[in-house]
Amino acid sequence: MKRINAKIYLWGSAAVVLLIAGFTYCYLFSGLSKSAKTEYVYIDSDDTQDSVFSKIHPIANAIPMSGFSTLARHSGYADHIRTGRYAIHPGEGALMVFRHLKNGQQTPVSLTIPEVRTIDRLAGALSRKLMLDSADVAIHLSDSAYCARWGYDTATVAALFVPNTYDIYWNVGLDRLMERMEKENQKFWNDERRGKAEAMGMTPVEVATMASIIDEETANNAEKPMIAGMYYNRLKAGMPLQADPTIKFALKDFALRRIYHKLLYIDSPYNTYRYEGLPPGPIKIASIAGIDAVLNHVEHDYLYMCAKEDFSGTHNFARTYQEHLQNAARYTKALNERGIK
Repeated sequence: MKRINAKIYLWGSAAVVLLIAGFTYCYLFSGLSKSAKTEYVYIDSDDTQDSVFSKIHPIANAIPMSGFSTLARHSGYADHIRTGRYAIHPGEGALMVFRHLKNGQQTPVSLTIPEVRTIDRLAGALSRKLMLDSADVAIHLSDSAYCARWGYDTATVAALFVPNTYDIYWNVGLDRLMERMEKENQKFWNDERRGKAEAMGMTPVEVATMASIIDEETANNAEKPMIAGMYYNRLKAGMPLQADPTIKFALKDFALRRIYHKLLYIDSPYNTYRYEGLPPGPIKIASIAGIDAVLNHVEHDYLYMCAKEDFSGTHNFARTYQEHLQNAARYTKALNERGIK
């Protein structure tokens, strides 16, 4: 009888242990997320413990969610909430997810710097990808003292940003982002690129400024070195660049399809019909293709260009003003025939 009782006790104890183990597994180690794909939770500076629960709850299985809540409530998590973008992978248990959130082990975002025309648009793009306020970014990048911290002014700060894709933590502050952009800019402007710029008698900012104009002239990367050569010839000859995209920038009207003569009188340092040389800074964040087109420009003797009348996005080039007028007349005729105003 004693042996039977001992066996019953042992089996009972084993059953309890298994039950506890099973419950612990379901509670802490079974998959928190009910999604078959990796989900992301964004925790910002306004979040509380309850709001974090609310963000996780829609994607969570009930029992592991209870485990997560219990861990949070008994660990002082409410007093040590860390902002960030956190990945919750399929099959990842509540304990593992909680450790990531508690220790701030977040997952970076892939941030692509867009080739936008204005600082306001850059600020908006950054705020959509990062825990940054667009108004705050725009204010700082429009502040001369802040821009000076990074070696730029409000007209040239766009040249700091190289439109690549970077892995950056979602909760990065603006100062840290600028530090990262500064490092990436230095990396991009290696000895080879700097050497080519110096051989042209230009600084990296000036190269980026010319590149931004070329980017607005055409989306055809193959033609950009040719256009760069033409603008460089004008700079060397002391001729006004007479670049239509700079008029659009001066007017802040990027929907213009035709630049009429009456628009050329706007008094703006960006009006390259009125003022010789490059404008004060880039008229957009220059593309890498545009920058390299300037540095590797085609050497020729063309001084004029006009969009082709076939609307292919490429240009007719001319050495003389008379030849240019003929090209321009054909393009104007094509515009009128299409009713483009």
